[in-house]
Amino acid sequence: MKCVIVGAGSVAQRYADGLSESSLRLTGVCDLDVERASALADRFPAASAYADLRSTLDAEDAPLVVNLSSHAAHASVTRTCLEADRHVFSEKPLALDAGEARALVALAEERGLALGCAPENHLGDAQRHARGFVADGRLGAVRFATATANVGRVREWHDRPESFLSVGPLYDGAVYPLSLLMAWFGRVERVRRADALSVWPDDDEPAAAGAPPHVEATLSFADGPVVALRASFYVDHRSRDFYGLELHGDDGTLSLDDTGALAAERDAVAVRGGDREFTTAPHPAPRRERPYAAGPERLARSVEDGRPSRASARRAAHVVAVCEAIESAAADGGAVPVPADDDHEAGATGSVAVEPTSQSESIRSSLSESIRLPPVGFGCSRYRGGERYVDLALGAAVDAGYRLFDTAELYGNEWRVGDRLAGLGGPSRESVFLLGKPWRTNHGPGDLRRACEGSLAELGVESFDCYALHWPGAWEHQGDLRALSKRPVAERDALTFPTDESGAPRTAPHSLVETWTRMERLHADGLARTLGVCNVTLPQLARLVAHASVPPAVVQVERHPYRPRSALVAWCRRRGIRVVAHSPLSALGLLDDPVVEGVAADAGISPAQAVLAWNVARDVVPIPSTSSPEHAVGNLASARHRLDDDAMARLDGLADPSFER
Repeated sequence: MKCVIVGAGSVAQRYADGLSESSLRLTGVCDLDVERASALADRFPAASAYADLRSTLDAEDAPLVVNLSSHAAHASVTRTCLEADRHVFSEKPLALDAGEARALVALAEERGLALGCAPENHLGDAQRHARGFVADGRLGAVRFATATANVGRVREWHDRPESFLSVGPLYDGAVYPLSLLMAWFGRVERVRRADALSVWPDDDEPAAAGAPPHVEATLSFADGPVVALRASFYVDHRSRDFYGLELHGDDGTLSLDDTGALAAERDAVAVRGGDREFTTAPHPAPRRERPYAAGPERLARSVEDGRPSRASARRAAHVVAVCEAIESAAADGGAVPVPADDDHEAGATGSVAVEPTSQSESIRSSLSESIRLPPVGFGCSRYRGGERYVDLALGAAVDAGYRLFDTAELYGNEWRVGDRLAGLGGPSRESVFLLGKPWRTNHGPGDLRRACEGSLAELGVESFDCYALHWPGAWEHQGDLRALSKRPVAERDALTFPTDESGAPRTAPHSLVETWTRMERLHADGLARTLGVCNVTLPQLARLVAHASVPPAVVQVERHPYRPRSALVAWCRRRGIRVVAHSPLSALGLLDDPVVEGVAADAGISPAQAVLAWNVARDVVPIPSTSSPEHAVGNLASARHRLDDDAMARLDGLADPSFER
């Protein structure tokens, strides 16, 4: 779609940077300073420069106008363009008067035009990641939040600060946390109290200052938290709290570094669940910066789809109404209600409405081709670690954002895992993928069902997302294995590793196909949504799939650069079977291997992260197990890194052919 830009200041340069990668084609630039318009237009072969808006609209047939004029001019420019039947995307704010903002939305609706307004920060990776934690119940009911917009001393960082100073920090800075909170929690009902301070030194107040430079307010959302908001032109933008947001719930706290972030940095989100300390929750995907042009491009797509959007403009109009109410409350010293709009679409009402996030979107989907899983899971195998492991490492894993937990009857800690997941700060059941496994002494008729039901009872859930045979071969049944970690080590070993007089395992006559038929009955009875098998060779897996009525959705094998299982992985991929890699870091000498260390050093990551990223790049889900909270966070962050072709080839070259089966 063709578009024109109105306003060629510094923010226009940022929008222009993303246009070449978008579906938009810039044909005109308008600015009162025609030299500035020409400088921007010269970057685009088909763009002309103009000094007058009317002349621009007369000369250009572009259906979309990107309004990047000064703050005070936004409303008038938008109105002129709408009256000329142009779709408009405006920089924030939509207007400086709530009535005018509502009138613009009404005009766009009356004419069937799309109207959008920045910021669309709720669509950013960091913000969506944070929302996922709120939506899956991690924090419980969120009742209070603190939000800051320390825009900073604008004269220090902008060459034309007058526009900012004339409107104040509410309309320029507070729009970021307000827009995000409205997208999550709905409309603001009331400004409880507010204060506006003129904190400039007497001899340094800017001549263009048209509003107090520092504002603080307490807001009540109609169906959400009370929010303490601060917006300031005086507090330095290099202070520790820039555009920060903290959400405080009954079960935990979430911190987001920057409500306006264009990309999800590793440490952007931190979560504290229950009585635990804050844990970094790294976004589990490579860094991706959302371009400024994404907003106009999204609006253009709504037009092309025949559904011209006005949703972000409605939210922006409510932001203006809130800012106006804050100003009134600061002037009068009392509470001020925020008018509701019958057509208001600021966001969710009553609770957080879940948009697909990098976590929840990857965990749930149809099984038409293959199940979708998070890029990295958490292995719960270290049951001999005792309470410290569960309290620290597993708690950190929950807070960091792991959503696939690999459990097993053998590990003996299902009851502890269940307690942690169900405790304060735990995620909702719907957001977690639970993989369970019966031990090989429980393959027999009746034993397999009792093992499955016992594990479910210990975990406190009704069904597994995947129930997988731990090993294809069966051993002699020895008895109930519940709460295995509570028993003495000798008793555990006797129950789980039965041996004859020669020390050889006591096997049981249950073939893999026979046991799988019993697994299929568990699936039919709703105890497992999908089935899987672990530690199989490719020939074993092929025979199983040939006989299965319900084929495995997951295959779990030991996999690392020394043992890549390439043939098995390729075979599974062709059939839509997901491969999960257990023991991805456990091979002797792997993390000290010079090749692994070299790849890690070149990528600026740890050897463990390099190996995990190698798995992720092959669409294999590693499930490292650790008793260290720091390693739990670092392992999850490995999904953020993409190794280049050379690094992948170097790690591929470590394969030991004798391991390939």
